[in-house]
Amino acid sequence: MTHAIAYIGLGANLGDAAHTLNAAIHALANAPQTTVQRVSSMYGSAPVGEGADGPNYTNAVAMIDTHLSAHQLLDALQRIESDHGRERSHRNAARTLDLDILLYDDAILHDERLTVPHPRMIERAFVLLPLSEISPHLTWMNENEKKIILADVLPQVMGQEIVKL
Repeated sequence: MTHAIAYIGLGANLGDAAHTLNAAIHALANAPQTTVQRVSSMYGSAPVGEGADGPNYTNAVAMIDTHLSAHQLLDALQRIESDHGRERSHRNAARTLDLDILLYDDAILHDERLTVPHPRMIERAFVLLPLSEISPHLTWMNENEKKIILADVLPQVMGQEIVKL
């Protein structure tokens, strides 16, 4: 049976984002064979990426212990998103809920459905700051099998506007 520690990025910028993130964390805790271990504080930041729009995001990161495979976990996250009205109109569109697998143990995955580690996580303060709050000594391998140390990449995003809520 699979067993993994995974980190999930949570974000929302439509509706009551903080309430939605709390509901998503509760839903994640009720996912099969999954336990939420830690959850960061919530952070606010502007939308990022080409075509990004809408109000500021509320973001957080959760560390989970799961017996689901990475793809089963992705399916569970997409069900939670759908339950909260997630629509996929275009990349970087405003959304009621966004759940991303940031890391799944030491796995390096890249297929048509899933890329782990998340390909843009080291560019985003709204991921790295909450991640450092719950796992300050975290390390992982990137797609080139180069060791990434969270404390080393965190300074690269410190110029981005982000507010602890």
